[in-house]
Amino acid sequence: MSFVKIWIHAVWTTKNRKPLLIKEKRQQIFEHIHQNAVEKGILIEEVNGFDNHVHCLFRLKNDQNIKTVIQLIKGECSFWANKHNILPEKLVWQKEYFAVSVSESIAPKVKAYIENQEQHHAKVSWQEEYNSFISNYGFKIIKG
Repeated sequence: MSFVKIWIHAVWTTKNRKPLLIKEKRQQIFEHIHQNAVEKGILIEEVNGFDNHVHCLFRLKNDQNIKTVIQLIKGECSFWANKHNILPEKLVWQKEYFAVSVSESIAPKVKAYIENQEQHHAKVSWQEEYNSFISNYGFKIIKG
């Protein structure tokens, strides 16, 4: 038997970072993401976000990869939200996303950070958060 415990913190945005995830509907979207992930065998620990982005903490199983898990979550969520007219406009996700590994000892802190997105974004803009991710994780922005 294989034992795998790889924590991933992923973040993705609405297309053009449009603030579509209105406060009245956000929780419904996040609950659906969680429920759908569980049904697909994705070990999701926490999902939350703000008006234009989603944070997700999940564990990869030995037969999963980041790209497929995120595609399953994003694709099904937008299909469901649009089919049921959950939001006032069509939900489309940006193709790109952030994904970083998280050590077991830090996972509870990441979970708390994700749980508190509304309070976090009362003080920090999306652009500031984005810049922090780029800087803290050493991502390089490649144009073109």
